[in-house]
Amino acid sequence: MRNLIGTAVGAAIDRRDGDSGVKGAIIGYVASGALRPAAKLGLLAAIAAGAYRLVRKSDKPQATY
Repeated sequence: MRNLIGTAVGAAIDRRDGDSGVKGAIIGYVASGALRPAAKLGLLAAIAAGAYRLVRKSDKPQATY
């Protein structure tokens, strides 16, 4: 189902240029298939960046007054 929606959206976008929409349908199909792995990779990167900042923040010496 996800691939059908990606194909339809890609074809509709490609038809705006006056083309037949076949190239857009192919790009939409590929993009819809690549979306889930890219989202997982983005989520992993966000978690890693948060953990890195948390560790860096805890390494700083606390100010004593």
